[in-house]
Amino acid sequence: MTSPTEFLPATGPLAGLKVLELGQLIAGPFAAKTLADFGADVVKIEPLGSGDPLRKWRLLKDGTSVWWQVQSRNKRSLALDLKAAEAQAIVRQLAAEADVLIENFRPGAMEGWGLGPEELLALNPRLVMLRISGYGQTGPYRDKPGFGVVAEAMSGLRHLTAEPGRVPVRVGVSIGDTLASLHGVIGILMALQERQRSGQGQVIDVALYEAVFNCMESLLPEYSAFGAVRGPAGSALPGIAPSNAYRCADGGYALIAGNGDSIFKRLMHEMGRDDLGQDPALGDNAGRVARVAEIDAAIGAWTAQLTVDEVLAALDRASVPAGRIYTVADIAADPHYQARGMIEQVRLDDGSTLAVPGIIPKLSRTPGSHRRNAPLGIGQDTDAVLRDIGLSADQIQALKDRGIVAGEPT
Repeated sequence: MTSPTEFLPATGPLAGLKVLELGQLIAGPFAAKTLADFGADVVKIEPLGSGDPLRKWRLLKDGTSVWWQVQSRNKRSLALDLKAAEAQAIVRQLAAEADVLIENFRPGAMEGWGLGPEELLALNPRLVMLRISGYGQTGPYRDKPGFGVVAEAMSGLRHLTAEPGRVPVRVGVSIGDTLASLHGVIGILMALQERQRSGQGQVIDVALYEAVFNCMESLLPEYSAFGAVRGPAGSALPGIAPSNAYRCADGGYALIAGNGDSIFKRLMHEMGRDDLGQDPALGDNAGRVARVAEIDAAIGAWTAQLTVDEVLAALDRASVPAGRIYTVADIAADPHYQARGMIEQVRLDDGSTLAVPGIIPKLSRTPGSHRRNAPLGIGQDTDAVLRDIGLSADQIQALKDRGIVAGEPT
């Protein structure tokens, strides 16, 4: 269990990597969090006074979002007024020594502060700069404000997340921001690998809508080849059968994926419907798709007689992929989550404990680690970070007196 005052030595495959995080909320900070989990030294720059708005999002504990403890673990907080020339000079000094800089401001904001790629790469040609924005750094939409929900709509995802004929619904989490973050991390790791050969850094341009669009599978080629506009299908998986959510006798739902040829036969046998399982016309996916309504009705009739637990037990015996729809309470109590280290307990400053998601991916030899809780104070590491780049105590205090930086002495 991690203590709030500990900052354990960096371990993991990215130990020694220096990362500078600018921006706020989800996309950029999630990418930096992922690097920090695997050993990177992440300095997070926050605005004076309020800090990152995520500190106040959703449910608060002692005035701070519990989400903050996930998004900002393993980071150090430096509070600066980025509109001040002296603060911009501090960022340039930090960037000159950094390996990676991550920002998710609207295009042009960094350039307006004299912190664009042209300036920063001139100072540090080895710098890898990740830029996440709604629509990317180029194109006719570059200057439009873009949040993850808009990206999900523009990518085609929101059109698919509904029951036919009903209002499209949100996925339920900020999937656009998270997918963009993960694409950004992939880009960073590729750029660092290339830097080993060339010695040169580069800019990674990630657009939220493009990250989601990249995960849209066959959507575009089906339209190109057949003029097919894929529509919402509720809980079903169009073109792949059977795969759906089926209501059970206790009112719950079982998700059943019986879409492999041999799996389908085992499913039908367990249901007592060998007439369908042995039907040659249903021996492949194309045949099953043509009769999906009949198959779904048969499965639904079977599950309606059993509880979710009974359905899942039967399908476990038959080696048919199936599962229940988990709530977070189910997740917290699940033994597999526990055994895989996906429910991690951390000790907060007030001595209480908080469950947070564990670290993935799981590396066998150099795993990630939770070395430090999220910085509670805005700019609580300001003094330490500025000392690292050579500022004296008097210089730091002078900057504080002028309202350019903030933070408690450390």
